Amino acid sequence: MGVRFAVTGGRESWIRVTLTAVGVGLGVALLLLTTAVPNILVARHDREEARLDYTYTRTTMPRADDTLVVADTDTTYHGKDVRGRIVQPEGARAPLPPGLTAYPAAGDMLVSPALKDLLASDGGKLLRERLPYRVTGTIGESGLIGSHELAYYAGSADLAARISPPEVARIDRFGDPAPTTERTDPVLLLLALVVFVVLLMPVAVFIATAVRFGGERRDRRLAALRLVGSDSAMTRRIAAGEALAGALAGLVLGTGFFLIGRQLAGRAEVLGISVFPSYLNPSPLLALLVAVAVPAAAVLVTLFALRGVVIEPLGVVRTARPARRRLWWRLLLPLGGLALLYPMVGKGHANGDFNQYLVTGGVVLLLVGVTALLPWVVESVVARLGSGGVAWQLAVRRLQLSSGTAARMVNGIAVAVAGAIALQMLFAGVEHEYTKESANDLTRAQLQVDLHRDTTRASSVAATAKFDATRGVSRVISLGGGTLADRRTDPENFLPLTVGSCVDLREVAKLPSCHDGDMFLIRDTPPGDARLASPGRTVYLDPSYGDDQPGSDATWTVPGTLRRVTAAEDPTGWQRQGVLMTRGALPRAAEGAIVETLYLSVDRSVPDTLERVRNTAAGISPLVSVSTWTSSTEDVKFTSIRTGLFVGAACVLALIGASLLVSQLEQLRERRKLLSSLVAFGTRRRTLGLSVLWQTAVPIALGLLLASAVGLALGTVLLKMTATAVTVDWASVAAMAGIGAGVVLVVTLLSLPPLLRLVRPDGLRTE
Repeated sequence: MGVRFAVTGGRESWIRVTLTAVGVGLGVALLLLTTAVPNILVARHDREEARLDYTYTRTTMPRADDTLVVADTDTTYHGKDVRGRIVQPEGARAPLPPGLTAYPAAGDMLVSPALKDLLASDGGKLLRERLPYRVTGTIGESGLIGSHELAYYAGSADLAARISPPEVARIDRFGDPAPTTERTDPVLLLLALVVFVVLLMPVAVFIATAVRFGGERRDRRLAALRLVGSDSAMTRRIAAGEALAGALAGLVLGTGFFLIGRQLAGRAEVLGISVFPSYLNPSPLLALLVAVAVPAAAVLVTLFALRGVVIEPLGVVRTARPARRRLWWRLLLPLGGLALLYPMVGKGHANGDFNQYLVTGGVVLLLVGVTALLPWVVESVVARLGSGGVAWQLAVRRLQLSSGTAARMVNGIAVAVAGAIALQMLFAGVEHEYTKESANDLTRAQLQVDLHRDTTRASSVAATAKFDATRGVSRVISLGGGTLADRRTDPENFLPLTVGSCVDLREVAKLPSCHDGDMFLIRDTPPGDARLASPGRTVYLDPSYGDDQPGSDATWTVPGTLRRVTAAEDPTGWQRQGVLMTRGALPRAAEGAIVETLYLSVDRSVPDTLERVRNTAAGISPLVSVSTWTSSTEDVKFTSIRTGLFVGAACVLALIGASLLVSQLEQLRERRKLLSSLVAFGTRRRTLGLSVLWQTAVPIALGLLLASAVGLALGTVLLKMTATAVTVDWASVAAMAGIGAGVVLVVTLLSLPPLLRLVRPDGLRTE
């Protein structure tokens, strides 16, 4: 009977069911998206593993009919990674990477659809100069990890002669050659678990709120059922049936929203992360859980909401002054959450994994505690609010009459802010454990360029000149590196060798005087290694090791004297040892044994400086590697979890904004006649608009204060669990609260146009 009332009750019933269905549908869509997250992670990981082409060894396999030579030519363009590979198949049975049906010919390349669009656009001009290949096709979806990934495979005819593993290697298959099972850091697991709970809780809170849309009018209608003979239990079952109808409609709408969003997801990119629609396949078990849990929650929430409402034949006894809410049982929820988390305080990294059930239960109870405490806080505060302007009085009186409704509206945002503050504290507290400070001196260089090992002296000098002439480059330091050894093969003793001009060598040592042809020995070189630099001794440059490719066979006879000098920190912060040699002193036969590294200082104010440097490098050789120096580097897994948090938070904030707007519109619809009556008696529309703003601002202010307190408490406990010092970044706390307040402000502004339409005098008309 309740379902029939919902679907055949006329315009009012349809509006109520539609609002409930839209609200529940938004939540269901996000829940389905969440159930698909594990599959997204697995799909991206599997595709990345399937196309791996690293050998992780310097041993070179022999050429065969089923081998392929592949070079890593990854680059970056305007902050976006571009995955690049140059390939040379050596036989008819050479393995094809996923996404390719045939290898490109020499000078041609196959590109991802996103890269093809970028190269064809005006914004891809500099990248077109860097990739001088002819586009002959695209990479299939199976060879890409995301719809917006930039990737290419270029063909070559002379790559085999330049093999130097692992950058240029010969392989006979794709995939991880040595898969290992790595133990995940317990703190990272804790981070991931808390992120999931914090992101899902606001969704669950909103679904519980959405099924109560139109509750006051529904209760007044139920009084009519009592008049025609329905008892209290039957009335509650009918109300549950109405809520069930809205929830089932919400499931259908939510599935539709999800399917639409699934297709749109392939066109979107958030924080550099993109997916294919095929990734968004929810786990069948989790999807079934959502399908069962949402209708069940609708029924339970409705029955729970009616526990304090007496529905009699002549009206609903909720219009009288309600009994004051009790505090004691509301405090049990956050206290219970703290009790569950307390046994894991001090566990840290070294004492095993955190109990995921205790963590989940503790965090859920603390966040649910926000939803339980907020109605009591709002009721207690608004009961004491005094007089003011007309708008203020209208808002306060409305809040005093229906503080529970006002609290429900902001429950979702309060839970989200509490969780965000706790996560922000946790991430900030453990960030130093996953961040490694770089020793690189960014005042002397900001870019590092590694030339390929087959670069000759002449080409090295030419490369230095090209970078020096590149617009935006202010200085180039060129240093070559090699090894002096006591034997040609499998040597026992080594001595580092650094080669450069006098100006460049002064970057690594304090030279009293220097001319081309001079050689030096650094004083801090260990005595055992320094014996290799004894006068008259013959040493070998670029020795070979075991089955590795042979060295250069170059030798050098140590001259009579090597002047001793004191080492200085080079641009990487390292104090070098061994022999320093100017370029004029390096034997010509040893040029192939020296690997050149350039350190570039650039002017970032010059537009596209980094892109021009990378273009210069690609013009020298596609095997030249350019890396940008940063003051610190972060653990990849830590960064991935944080990125996932940002992506999820963006989705949750969008849902909360939409849910608040739907809830606000439902409240305005409920009060349409009252608002129209106020306008008919001469109340200004600006006054009504301000009253709506106050009705939202007061609960949200109280909600944010409560959320901040609970978030700080949860963040403190989580930091104690990770054995990390408790620190509070008040700027971040204020930022989280500000974002929550901003969402509410935007929603309030969007609700003003419907308010102005609802307050017309014809709103008094009654059918």
